[in-house]
Amino acid sequence: MKNIKLSVLDQTPIRKGSNANQSLQETIELAKLADELGYTRYWLSEHHNSQTLATGSPEVMIARLGAETKNIRLGSGGMMMPNHSTLRVAENFRVLEALYPNRIDLGMGRAPGGDRLTAHLLNPSNTFDPQHYIQQLRDLQHLLNDEPLEGISEAKVKAIPIINTSPDLWILTSSGESAIIAAHFGMAVSFAQFINPMGGPEAIKLYKEKFQASAELSEPQTSVGIFGFCSEDEEKVLQVQALMDYRLLSFERGQFNQQFSYDDIKDEDYDNQEWQRVLHNRKRMAIGTPEVMKEKIEKICRDFDTDEVLISTFTDFKEDRFNSYRLLAKYFDLKNDSVA
Repeated sequence: MKNIKLSVLDQTPIRKGSNANQSLQETIELAKLADELGYTRYWLSEHHNSQTLATGSPEVMIARLGAETKNIRLGSGGMMMPNHSTLRVAENFRVLEALYPNRIDLGMGRAPGGDRLTAHLLNPSNTFDPQHYIQQLRDLQHLLNDEPLEGISEAKVKAIPIINTSPDLWILTSSGESAIIAAHFGMAVSFAQFINPMGGPEAIKLYKEKFQASAELSEPQTSVGIFGFCSEDEEKVLQVQALMDYRLLSFERGQFNQQFSYDDIKDEDYDNQEWQRVLHNRKRMAIGTPEVMKEKIEKICRDFDTDEVLISTFTDFKEDRFNSYRLLAKYFDLKNDSVA
């Protein structure tokens, strides 16, 4: 098997008993650790109107993390484009690219990252029309290539600063539709297995078949995002599995702002219908001891025909989260860029 790259997807979770300030400081620490351990990239998600996640501004955090790290790529996982002005996104990420050349990823999605009312307040002109998202991607490509926008003179609009490098462009998808869009525009694609555990390998296969080379990307580039946790302590593995089972089921119940610890849910009893949902949701994650995780991640890469996995980790304790990334780096020998 070709070398496997591991990356971090940070959703800036706020634990029970903690707060957003501590969560954001933890992000800084984790990014520095991931950089030292040899992870390929560190992405931050965009969420809104949430009491359990700490940031709706990936670009702000990227600016800070760039000053704290040396080699790791930094990016959005992703910018929810319908929430934003296309020109503003282009300029923000050009500033980031100017500050940290060849280290910036602009990952983009079309979901609101929250509820529709919040999305409307973020961008009152948002029509929630998929065609508008496609136009945004087209305009963004033109802006980052210093090309004229459709119907607008080149002399009138430039995304500043004018620089010689450009952020890498990624489309985030949990469906085959956005994968086809990525192929059309010649952008990289990351499949969100942690959102939708169905259809991922097929979406990646179709993307590769339909891919059209662009100025930014000559060959298809892919990754897969999962929820993940690794520990040598089998009891911790069981506890985090129980936490994630409850977390994802609580979302399906509409309980998006509930904060809980393992002690709160350890005696939770599921009926048959709920248990079927738990088993389904476990396809969105990989949790286990190092040996088990190595097998699971290698299988994901084979199934998706990809060489990169982004891992989002939620734990009761900060040290368990950090240690999970340490163990994965060790077992995949990230420093030497080869599988142990």
